[in-house]
Amino acid sequence: MALRHDMRRGALLMLGATAGFALMGVFVKELSARYSFLELMFFRNLLSLPIVLAAGLRAGALLRTRRLGGHAVRAASGMMGMGCAFFALTLLPLADQTALNYTQPLFIILLAIPFLGERPGPARWGAVLLGFMGVLVIAAGQGAGSGAVSSSLLIGYAVAALGGFFGALSTMLVRQLSATEPSTTIVLWQSILMTTMAAVTLPFVWVTPSWGDLGLLVVMGLIGGVSQVLNTEAFASAQVSSLGPYSYTGLLWAGLLGWIVWGDMPGLAMLAGSALIVGAGLVVLRSEFRGRAR
Repeated sequence: MALRHDMRRGALLMLGATAGFALMGVFVKELSARYSFLELMFFRNLLSLPIVLAAGLRAGALLRTRRLGGHAVRAASGMMGMGCAFFALTLLPLADQTALNYTQPLFIILLAIPFLGERPGPARWGAVLLGFMGVLVIAAGQGAGSGAVSSSLLIGYAVAALGGFFGALSTMLVRQLSATEPSTTIVLWQSILMTTMAAVTLPFVWVTPSWGDLGLLVVMGLIGGVSQVLNTEAFASAQVSSLGPYSYTGLLWAGLLGWIVWGDMPGLAMLAGSALIVGAGLVVLRSEFRGRAR
């Protein structure tokens, strides 16, 4: 059973999760030259399913639920978010896609208005503007040398940011489900349903992998499953507001791995835009911490 409010354990687990997700991104980007992102999503979900099931059953998770429809909607939003992330990796450098994925806390602020009836204060509205300004800085920076941003890059940036939206939507749906469902049950149904949804797309995109690529697909799925469990365990070990800064280390891993594997060197616009997005996320976390402390 996960320890509660163990900051050291939570931080280590979060660092491992962010490194794992960045490494998984390397496999996704490399394999996307030969296989559809939809096929990659299937292997990601299928091969991580045994790991998630083992971790969930060890924690005493049950599949019994009265809210199967809610789980299905949550899984659909998760599929959309994963699809956006995987597709964006076919067009963008790993570090750029990772940076834009961190817009999720900003979308949570916006979605909390209709979902939770919250009224963001000036600090949160400022964080939203700051974060999306970072997105524009990253996008504009890619066209600094040529005077224009290519259409494929624009699509990549838009899809990557859309992934942040679906990630935020999934968070809102999980909050609604958690009112009656244990977190382990939510994770189990998410994995089962997302694997099933991904399988439905296979007849339209299937390409039989070579033995070498099959090995890479297996490693990708296992890394994704382990990282997902580490991420879940991290949030079970410490408060979200405490772990937020550690989750941003994914940018460091993505930048380092992108440089090692493809020679992608983050430019000034990428660094400046990432700083704005991360800064906006930290403002959100700080305001949440203050709100809970009152």
